[in-house]
Amino acid sequence: MADFKLSAQLVGHDADVRKVCFPTPESVFSAARDCTVRAWKRTSSSPPTFEPSVATQGSEFCNSLAYLPPSSDYPEGLIISAGTDTIIDVRRSTATPSDNAERLLIGHARNVCALAVVPGGRHVVSGSWDKTARVWSLQKWETEAVLAGHEEAVWDVLPLNATTIVTASADKNIRIYDLKTAVAGQVEPRSTICTSDVVRALCQVPQNHPSGANFASASNDGVIRLWKLDGQQVGELHGHESFIYALATLPSGEIVSSGEDRTVRVWKGFDCVQTITHPAISVWSVTACPETGDIASGASDNIVRIFSRSPERLAGPDTLELFNESVKSSSIPQQQVGGVNKEKLPGPEFLTNKSGTKEGQVQMIREENGSVTAHQWSMSQQQWINVGTVVDSAGSSGRKVEYGGQSYDYVFDVAIEEGQPSLKLPYNLSENPYTRAQKFIDDNELSQNFLDQVAQFIVANTQGATIGQSGDSGPDPYGTESRYRPADDSSSSRAKTLPQRQYLDITAAKFEPVFKKILSVNSALVAAGRKQLSLNPPAQVSIGEARQRLEAGQPVVDEGSINLIVWMCTQWDYSDRLAPLDLLRCVATSPAAARFKSSEGGSLVQIAISAALDGIPPGGQPNENCAMMAARTIANLFKTTDGRKLLAQRSEGDRFASFVDRVLGIGGQPAIGPFNRNLLVALTTALVNFTVLASREPGSVSANVQVRFITALDRILKAQTDGEVVFRALVAAGTLITVIGKTAPEARSLASSITTSKDRVSEPRVKEMADECLSLLR
Repeated sequence: MADFKLSAQLVGHDADVRKVCFPTPESVFSAARDCTVRAWKRTSSSPPTFEPSVATQGSEFCNSLAYLPPSSDYPEGLIISAGTDTIIDVRRSTATPSDNAERLLIGHARNVCALAVVPGGRHVVSGSWDKTARVWSLQKWETEAVLAGHEEAVWDVLPLNATTIVTASADKNIRIYDLKTAVAGQVEPRSTICTSDVVRALCQVPQNHPSGANFASASNDGVIRLWKLDGQQVGELHGHESFIYALATLPSGEIVSSGEDRTVRVWKGFDCVQTITHPAISVWSVTACPETGDIASGASDNIVRIFSRSPERLAGPDTLELFNESVKSSSIPQQQVGGVNKEKLPGPEFLTNKSGTKEGQVQMIREENGSVTAHQWSMSQQQWINVGTVVDSAGSSGRKVEYGGQSYDYVFDVAIEEGQPSLKLPYNLSENPYTRAQKFIDDNELSQNFLDQVAQFIVANTQGATIGQSGDSGPDPYGTESRYRPADDSSSSRAKTLPQRQYLDITAAKFEPVFKKILSVNSALVAAGRKQLSLNPPAQVSIGEARQRLEAGQPVVDEGSINLIVWMCTQWDYSDRLAPLDLLRCVATSPAAARFKSSEGGSLVQIAISAALDGIPPGGQPNENCAMMAARTIANLFKTTDGRKLLAQRSEGDRFASFVDRVLGIGGQPAIGPFNRNLLVALTTALVNFTVLASREPGSVSANVQVRFITALDRILKAQTDGEVVFRALVAAGTLITVIGKTAPEARSLASSITTSKDRVSEPRVKEMADECLSLLR
């Protein structure tokens, strides 16, 4: 059978392409970290060319994608996408960003990293970092079953038929579920397969496969394993040299895979029959067109590529040559190939005198100019193919590593949490590790709590490297005396986090559904004859201008726009306030919002809390998500100097403490969303920020409020088990201990709850933070 060769390169995304779908020869869909889903329509067939269009434009990473084939209800088919905003977006395949989604499916609490349509087209199944998979009805547009049991992120989902679902997880387990056993919307696993490493991908194995397997899994160890449904392993496929991110099945009965080793690999039976090297470090996704057998890949160089075995569908000679040259000229970080002893490497003559022994075998060659090149053996061509130059760091050779169009001394792969994909961390030795760590956190929208962890990772991995300079390189912007300096070995121990010095915020947002909901409510008010509560045309223009500024990352400075948002939050019916409150927490990062006063003199703190807790219909209960948005608003106010001045006022501290008591049920009333993770993360984020304020500006938070915060943190630590909630509560508790002193009775009262949280939560970072808190009390 002929080799796959490049058919087309689809260029348009501005960041890593995380998922591709190839449902027909005429259409490809892709989801990327540029927050878009794009549709690619074929405009010519030989050579193939594709015209792109943006189907979805959000504000957070798109990581998962599925396609529902055309039906009588949806003759164009549906694109189903999701990502870090936790919302599953369902829309027509011909939709544009300005079109309404058919449905927004809400239920997951963290990044949705996997989507698949269940055979029959009546359900879709999703997998998430919240450790669950969900089965959604496409008739009722709601969760029909929650698949529980995993202890870490669910990385992939595989519906084998209408009732059997297989899941893969970072907890190193594969679980098999029978939907017929659902009880009250919950499904326990029928069986569990324990593996030796994090499982990232699944695919169904063709019936004619010689192994007789039902499905395949791929892991961090670079091995593809073949399984029967009873848990029996019947084969392994070896060849990848790093994480495997995706698996798919070809109509020919072959399996195709992609991974962190820059390759797509084609497997026939138990053998790798072709290796397709990409000019990118990570090949995140690979899929096959069921009609033609062509394959499509998505990679970290932002490009979707299509490969075909058909001569009629190959790219033109110039495009093929450009692709081959880009592979040949690409840089391979030395850390990806391990230690290389140049003196023992063969010279170029090896390539003509020796043959490879298997498809994809890699051989390093010491060139005459001293550089090291990598060559890969092609069984079909019976020759070595140059796949790039191995580059190391300036710390050892003076050569730079290219990344993102710039040169760096190092480009690290950083795994922030167990089972989650590595992120690229570029670093120059002339930089302050904390400055680079902060940029890494901002670029990847990570928790501020990772600052020291990332900075210390840089320190640990650049020990001994120098840049020819000594002495202090300037004041430390993060106020820690254990800052790393080049050639200084004294800071290799784990940095202390407490007291927390940086304010946190929760600003990521998907503005399209927020504004569409606002306009929908507004239209309903007009239709109901309640025009006094609706937005008139000038008001809608003002709100639209606010949206433009928010989407551009600019602060909202127009007081009239802020006043309109506040008016919707407080005057609209309680059931319609969630979207305006979501908007309010986004504008809270603006100095103008911090200075805003309502006509009654209320601050943004008072307005947010009132919108969340007042106006509830008789017999109703507070909306958990409205309370969450109020907490996020208060947390985000800390982003500006004006916001911190506002929150340093005694009345605002008292007001927030009362809000915390109400949410947690301190004082007799029932708690609001006692196990709502998003609400509790928002609440603990605001608590962290108040404790940072107390630490950095003594006297800004009254002693009475500090004591009330200790009571609240004690309750959270005793009642909660979610790692992120407990971690943030511990950061707040530890910072507060440094403020009031370890001998204070209130501080010592936290010892029991801190110990409880350490025993109940298994995450290492939680245990480390609990230990640091307890050390403050000794």
